[in-house]
Amino acid sequence: MKRKINHLIIASALGLIALSIIQGYLINNTYELKKKAFIAETKTSIAKIDDFSPALDSLSDFWQEHFINKLIDYKFNLIEKEEVIINLENVIDSINDTYIAEYQKELLKSNIPYGIKYRKKVTTIILQDSTKNDTLFNINTTPKKIALGNFIAEDNSIGISTTSWQTDHSSSRVINGKNAEVTFYLTFQTEDEMDIAGWKKIVFKQMLGLLLLSLLIFTTVIGLLYYAIKSLIKQKKIADIKTDFVNNITHELKTPLATLTLATKMLKNNNVKQQPQLIDNTVNTIERQNKRLQKLIDQVLSNSLGYQEIHLNKESVNIKDYINTVLDDFMLSVKSKNVTLSRNFSILNKTIHLDKFYVTTALLNILENAVKYSEDDSVIDCTIESNSELKISIKDDGRGISDKDKKYVFDKFFRAGHKEIHNVKGLGLGLYYTNQIIKAHNGNITVKSKEGKGTTLILNIPFH
Repeated sequence: MKRKINHLIIASALGLIALSIIQGYLINNTYELKKKAFIAETKTSIAKIDDFSPALDSLSDFWQEHFINKLIDYKFNLIEKEEVIINLENVIDSINDTYIAEYQKELLKSNIPYGIKYRKKVTTIILQDSTKNDTLFNINTTPKKIALGNFIAEDNSIGISTTSWQTDHSSSRVINGKNAEVTFYLTFQTEDEMDIAGWKKIVFKQMLGLLLLSLLIFTTVIGLLYYAIKSLIKQKKIADIKTDFVNNITHELKTPLATLTLATKMLKNNNVKQQPQLIDNTVNTIERQNKRLQKLIDQVLSNSLGYQEIHLNKESVNIKDYINTVLDDFMLSVKSKNVTLSRNFSILNKTIHLDKFYVTTALLNILENAVKYSEDDSVIDCTIESNSELKISIKDDGRGISDKDKKYVFDKFFRAGHKEIHNVKGLGLGLYYTNQIIKAHNGNITVKSKEGKGTTLILNIPFH
């Protein structure tokens, strides 16, 4: 059964891992689709701004006209190639702030509810004539950046489109008293980019419902699985406890039943019938075993009560006198064994209201366990304190309780150690009943123990 539960837990864990991977994959796909849809929608919203804004068109015409004039100067060898690029940078810089301001105005007109940075980045400038191609600028071969619009970090850049301005141009000038003409074909390529402020948060916000639903489903699956496994383990534990109890009670009943069977057979024997003394002894044996059986049955019935079912008859008792009486009675009951009992009192409040019968039962259960689970020579230390509450600590030098078993010691029918070893008699009800008695007094009981180093049980009973 334990192996099956372990296999179930492993299979469940693997199933949850697989479910997590699948759910993560689906959420990631949804995120990518949402991101693409959002970016595509934004691109569509701003795609026509640059082309249909008179103010932006006017600024574009200004720098393009200035640039064409510089190209003509370059073709007539009046300036160097580097000067063309420097002049282009300067004219773009001179109008950049105005361009940004106008672009933001156009964004407001488009009712776009989030911040956008826009940049038109120059990538290639090529001049062609009848003899050669002349590359004035290529973004891949120079560290220089020429751009119109906002500064955008490369990590945040989202490409919108690539545009190409292509035009052929002819011009004539009088150079050194002679009329000269130039003809060239210009290819001017740009890349439009944008940066959407907080676009990841916007996409996640759009996915919030899906994420919450996924989290709810995943949490529900984990909860149900946890509940199912916990219930299965609990049922196994209950089944084990029942089996253990049946084994224990069977073992306890075997001896008196076997004795009763033997005594009954003896009474049927003709030789025994002729000996009155032997008959009396046999009857006494039957009576003793009958009482023993009755005691076992009563123990099961009474010690199975919960603390709600225990009706207390409280009375005022002197703490020191009462505890000493209980300990004296206990020592008389174990006279045949070598038991050393020490008593330590620290009494501030001398009296307390409690049910003497039930608390005595609780204390004797603990003391008897201390002897049961110790070696031939038992040493028991009792410390009694009465400050804000009555605190009774009973420490033995027995075999102790393992960490695994410690949390179950107050469970009904539980017995620490190997279940099939019956060298220590009992039904696993003593500490359960003790705990219920202390609970009925609104107190609590705790256990401190290490395997092989004894056990300490601490009872706390409030004064009210």
